[in-house]
Formats: sequence, C-alpha cells, structure tokens
Amino acid sequence: MFTKLVFDKEIYNEVILGIIPKAHKYLWIGTSDIKDLYVEKNGKMIPFLQILSQLLQQKIEIRLLFAKEPGEAFRTDFDKFPVLANKLEQFHCPRVHFKMVIVDGIIAYSGSANLTGAGMGAKSINNRNFETGILTSDSNFVNELINQFDNVWMGKPVSYTHLA
Repeated sequence: MFTKLVFDKEIYNEVILGIIPKAHKYLWIGTSDIKDLYVEKNGKMIPFLQILSQLLQQKIEIRLLFAKEPGEAFRTDFDKFPVLANKLEQFHCPRVHFKMVIVDGIIAYSGSANLTGAGMGAKSINNRNFETGILTSDSNFVNELINQFDNVWMGKPVSYTHLA
C-alpha cells in the first residue's frame, strides 16, 4: 500500500503515462474541464483519446464524468476513434468539480488537475499549471473516491463514510 503526493509533471508521468495504461478491468475519470490532451507514446505525441480507444478495444470499461462540454478540438479527436462513440460511457454533470482517476478499484488519483494538457502536466514547464494531487493504493481512500464518483454517476445524493 502506498500514498504519495504528486505535483505538476509528476501527475502526467504517474497518472497519464503510469497507471491509466495499466488498467485491466475499468478506468473511471472525473474532471471539471476536459480538453484535447496529447501524450507521448513511442517518441511521438498522440491524442489521449487514442489511449482510451486502445483500452476500450482491450475490453476495459471506461467511464468519463465531466462538467464542462469539451471544445471543438476534443470533438475532432474524438471522431477519429469510432470505438469511443460506441463504448465510452460518458456523463455530463455541470456540478462536478472534483478531479479523480480510479483504476480497477485499487489505485486512485485525486487532486486539482483537470484532464487538460496544462492541468495534467503534459505541456512545457512554462505552460503547465501548478497542480497537486494524491496518488494512492490505500483501499479506504480509494473506496471513498469510488463512493463519490459512483453516487454522482448514478444521480444519488452523495454520502460520505469518512476515513477513520
């Protein structure tokens, strides 16, 4: 079990390049803002949506919960990967302001970073945001995040069990 703080570019390395591609069962992403994030793969920059597309093709369930409607560039990239329209579960909730990533119910990120290049630390040092988050495999912490995400996803009032 581990819990660690991650900052700025570490979020990109640990979450986007680290835990997300390793999903085996499911991936839940909650974000207030979502943009056309590009990530490094095999020495070139590709749309993050391509990573999600590949996970969906591997039968990984993906839920994307977001507040702000994606922009035109995101929608253009989205249309390049038809599996997203067929398999990506999406829910728009304008009240969502949390930012979280849950992988297989065993590891999670929660912090300030939206699913954008500047937020996730994918941009250059002069263009990225200053962000802070927690990456953890602590089952109590992960379960609290699952509870919040799932309740919002299902349209239920959010209840908190609070960590002891």
